[in-house]
Amino acid sequence: MKKLLTLTILFATIISFSQELTGKQLLEKAITFHDPNGNWETFKGELFVTMEIPNSSPRKSRIRINLPEQYFLVKAVKDTIVTEYAIHKGDCSMAINGNTNPSEILKKKHGLSCERANLYKNYYTYLYGLPMKLKDKGTIIDEKVERKTFKGKEYLVLKATYSKEVGKDTWYFYFNPETYAMEVYQFFKEAKNSGEYILLSGLETINGIKMPKNRAWYYNKDNGYLGTDILSTKK
Repeated sequence: MKKLLTLTILFATIISFSQELTGKQLLEKAITFHDPNGNWETFKGELFVTMEIPNSSPRKSRIRINLPEQYFLVKAVKDTIVTEYAIHKGDCSMAINGNTNPSEILKKKHGLSCERANLYKNYYTYLYGLPMKLKDKGTIIDEKVERKTFKGKEYLVLKATYSKEVGKDTWYFYFNPETYAMEVYQFFKEAKNSGEYILLSGLETINGIKMPKNRAWYYNKDNGYLGTDILSTKK
């Protein structure tokens, strides 16, 4: 009986190893967890994000994303300064403290530009669109899935690189091996000891999509804490 049990366990182990997930299979399972009804492609919604940074006042942002209409807006409040950026089908607009036609002097003083507007658009739609955004054109998913332990917990790890038109960074996404929830991601730049890792905790469900509630950012090189983004469905 003992020998039969040992053989059964060995057989199960062999089957398990032979059925290891490919990168694309892991990505599909992660998307099924976070976006079970495929709502991201037609996402229209509003996010409220508080950015907490050490030794600085919080930055509170109201974000609207309408993918079908190619519309993005972020209105941020920090201390007494209110900045607003909008992009609609490639056209950008901006405002500072309610002034919708700021002078070049004001733009320079507060760093207002269409380049920054697009940076915010790409930042928020990428991070809050993960892991679905990993199916975007120009994303290269490594077919090999690794098992790694990070901060004392085991994960299934997906590696993503990008075509030269999209970006140079190398990203690693850490998924819970039981639920396939995304719990950590990490990126490295070309320079040695570069990049950051982000610890994810909690979930907010927005338009049927499970988005990480808290994103705590750290440097790879020394584990230095950078700050935390906190997502909410209301102000």
